[in-house]
Amino acid sequence: MLQRNVINASVSPKGSLETLSQREVQQLSEVGTGSLYTLFRQCALAILNTGAHVDNAKTILEAYKDFEVKIHQQDRGVRLELLNAPADAFVDGEMIASTREMLFSALRDIVYTESELASQRIDLESSQGITDYVFHLLRNARTLRPGVEPKMVVCWGGHSISSEEYQYTKKVGHELGLRKLDVCTGCGPGVMKGPMKGATIAHAKQRMHGSRYLGLTEPGIIAAEAPNPIVNELVILPDIEKRLEAFVRVGHGIIIFPGGAGTAEEFLYLLGILMHPDNQDVPFPVVLTGPRSAEPYLQQLHAFVGATLGEAAHRLYEIIIDDPAEVARHMVEGLKVVKQFRRERNDAFHFNWLLKIEESFQRPFDPTHQAMAELDLRRELPPHELAANLRRAFSGVVAGNVKDKGIRLIEEHGPYQIRGDSAVLDPLGRLLQAFVDQHRMKLPGGAAYVPCYQVVT
Repeated sequence: MLQRNVINASVSPKGSLETLSQREVQQLSEVGTGSLYTLFRQCALAILNTGAHVDNAKTILEAYKDFEVKIHQQDRGVRLELLNAPADAFVDGEMIASTREMLFSALRDIVYTESELASQRIDLESSQGITDYVFHLLRNARTLRPGVEPKMVVCWGGHSISSEEYQYTKKVGHELGLRKLDVCTGCGPGVMKGPMKGATIAHAKQRMHGSRYLGLTEPGIIAAEAPNPIVNELVILPDIEKRLEAFVRVGHGIIIFPGGAGTAEEFLYLLGILMHPDNQDVPFPVVLTGPRSAEPYLQQLHAFVGATLGEAAHRLYEIIIDDPAEVARHMVEGLKVVKQFRRERNDAFHFNWLLKIEESFQRPFDPTHQAMAELDLRRELPPHELAANLRRAFSGVVAGNVKDKGIRLIEEHGPYQIRGDSAVLDPLGRLLQAFVDQHRMKLPGGAAYVPCYQVVT
């Protein structure tokens, strides 16, 4: 059980926040009954719990059962009344500035998401409609900056990594920052924090102002992996699929560090999109990297990709071992190609409209036991379709590891069963077991990891 030091407080947004209608306030204020309130309470608690070394949403929710957040409409906008809130979010009774910003970002995104879903112009039945929805969510969060040349580098990787791997991510972030590149991550701890921390120092050295540390998350993830305080732009997308699409639409290049099931999910999502025939000519620099000690992990992931998706997938990324400066230089050269490509085709710098993303990558996947068992994992599938299904398998493992709903499903029904051809499941089983052996499935400390899955050939 978490150590509970709590505080009661009243906070108002710093700067401006769009005013809420009486109906929106009423929806959020239905304590204990409204689903929208429940969602906001869960995200707010995670944000206030920033810094705690816990990656289990169920544990956090149970530790603060009496936490409440009340929304009040006032002449200056909105005020939040917090009851029994984690005290670590405050210094001498005043909320830390970054925490306050992210708290109201969560309020903004959750209310806007709900409002958009009720809008007649939202079309979630088509691929283009879903992309348009993601665009509107990002635009409402003021994430899209027209006219800014490509320099947003997405960094993916695990929250449970070794100290050496974490230090390496900081070095890579530092090299990116020295080249005046911005950083986007999943906004949590580990790899999601290290590159931002390194870039912060480098941006200060370069006397840069307005540096961007963009964090993209979704409610199920944020509840288990609270945002790190370096994030100065937080966006909460409604589900994991919208979050993944946001990464590849706003990012101009991606660096993948060591991680676990969540990182594999992101990597397979990206490869599946880039392997689509319509995207063969779309430049998108991708680098796998880590310190020398992580080379076996990177090679194992590389081998898994070759065994399941084929050699064509290998040509979509570079592996760079223990060379932060070379990673940054490779990304800079890749971004030049992206810039030229988008100029020639009159595509926006701030949102990658030309990238084809099929509905199989956009439809939310609910990892029930039946859905996991029915995944089509056959080597004969087109590579981008197999990648989509493998992505879903890893998404289920993530849910069973850290998400409140997934954890409860496993407790009730036992481990997920993942079925398919041995040509796919044998390398999948080896990769998942390596994640367990290398302690990449959960944060270090506490009880030993108990797998939430069974690979059944």
